[in-house]
Amino acid sequence: MKKAEKYNYADNRFVPKFNYQSQDNPNLIKIRKELKLDSIAGNGNELSKIFNLMHWVHNLIRHDGSSDNPTLKNAIDLIKVCKKENRGVNCRMLATILNECYLSLGIQSRYITCMPRETKFDDCHVINMVYSKELNKWIWIDPTFDAYVMDEKGNLLGIQEVRERLIKGQTLVLNADANWNREQLQTKEGYLETYMAKNLYRLQTPLKSAYDTETWKSGQEITYVELLPLDGIEQAPQKKEETYTETNVKFTIYKTNNPDLFWTKPE
Repeated sequence: MKKAEKYNYADNRFVPKFNYQSQDNPNLIKIRKELKLDSIAGNGNELSKIFNLMHWVHNLIRHDGSSDNPTLKNAIDLIKVCKKENRGVNCRMLATILNECYLSLGIQSRYITCMPRETKFDDCHVINMVYSKELNKWIWIDPTFDAYVMDEKGNLLGIQEVRERLIKGQTLVLNADANWNREQLQTKEGYLETYMAKNLYRLQTPLKSAYDTETWKSGQEITYVELLPLDGIEQAPQKKEETYTETNVKFTIYKTNNPDLFWTKPE
């Protein structure tokens, strides 16, 4: 990843603006009420709510990276199928559940697919980037490992900051209780310096952070944005469109070398 440090902050190729579904959306209101998220989030400050929700999702549903994704991919239905079938879900589904929970409380977030350099791979990881109004920045939230990351002074870090510090060999601190399925504690060396270092090469996120984003319905259109370093293997096409005949779902992927466009703060 050290070879992939360079970006192009002058890359002004068109990328649509990111947007975040309002907490007034009926589906998000339903999630907030049915899952009793106000009581789970608690009455503390914004950061305590962010962490309470992460801990809750992590403890509610176990991670199973080899599981098939359920057909309905929204927080309520994912939780229901896990309870009914006594099963877990992969990191993408955990991040999807948590993302909708945040949106339902008016906390702006996205889920991020963290990928290696190779375009064909067997392993990647999906986590959440959550915007803290208190800190005026994005922070790293990983429901799979109940993990967040800090610097040596205890300041919470975002994904881009973690990536930069890994490349430069600067201090990173993983929360002491980061774990996998409440069975295996994680270490900074294993989780950040080995596993995530491999998976922070390329980053991809949906353009619209909203309810039920990846439940494929006929006629649905979904747009992703991918952040690539200048060392990236496949820089073109900058905009790719493809419709899958089996589902009649259209996918559009924009690529950018500009982190400022990818990490832009919510309006």
